[in-house]
Amino acid sequence: MKNISVIGAGTMGNGIAHVFAQNGYKVNLIDISETSLEKGIATITKNLDRLLSKERITEDIKNTTLSNITTYTKTEDGVKNADLVVEAATENENLKLKIFKTIDEFAPKNAILATNTSSISITKIASATSRPEKVIGMHFMNPVPIMKLVEIIRGYTTSDEVTEAIMELSNKLNKVPLEVNDYPGFVANRILMPMINEAIETLYNGVAGVYEIDNVMKLGMGHPMGPLQLADFIGLDVCLSILEVMYNGFKNPKYAACPLLVNMVQAGKLGIKSGEGFYDYSESRKAEKISNQFKK
Repeated sequence: MKNISVIGAGTMGNGIAHVFAQNGYKVNLIDISETSLEKGIATITKNLDRLLSKERITEDIKNTTLSNITTYTKTEDGVKNADLVVEAATENENLKLKIFKTIDEFAPKNAILATNTSSISITKIASATSRPEKVIGMHFMNPVPIMKLVEIIRGYTTSDEVTEAIMELSNKLNKVPLEVNDYPGFVANRILMPMINEAIETLYNGVAGVYEIDNVMKLGMGHPMGPLQLADFIGLDVCLSILEVMYNGFKNPKYAACPLLVNMVQAGKLGIKSGEGFYDYSESRKAEKISNQFKK
């Protein structure tokens, strides 16, 4: 596999494109929004500059990585020569099914079709194609250039050959692939999301504040980031979507989203992406922090 197409230039998509391109693959980064593509390339450039400043890469590697990426706004153009297509669009089942129908129509018949979904059934996504044996899950972790894990999820009909090829490819990206089975939430989010939801319930019930909850988990449990801060980082809308997938899939009330999470999403408080979640990320708040630093 030499030619990789990545669908979606958001946080996960541009991170996946970055990793493939830095490891020598030719990448077509696809998004219907030209603005999103520009932001995606800007993010990749910024992350490469950070690696360059830390002397983890050279100027040549930065330039080669960027030259390995070509952007497209039309899926049919971006996937026509792909050996592997990785879909990294919003965590919405109907959207993913629509995208996979299009990929299946225009990508070469021998191409493997992967999804970065964090919770939706691979088998269900594969059913939208004429090649379910070539559909697989590649769930990268955020931030993609840094995090080592890739959950490899095989659907009901995913072939052994495709699974082995994707495991080998993940190793070539200097990632650690771990194969899991196709059940709602897989492993990472089946464990993580109930913990985040319970942290939100703890706040909702008035047991403790945001600062206290997060620092109990950081200082007491050794977590690098508190669950509420992590929820902001992931996106509260994404957390809600994953919980809904698991609740609908298992019909188990332990996966029911906390009312506070539902209300925050409905109010547009989605975390870092919206400027406010459990923490305030607004420009005014940033300015206040900088001002306080100077006062000290």
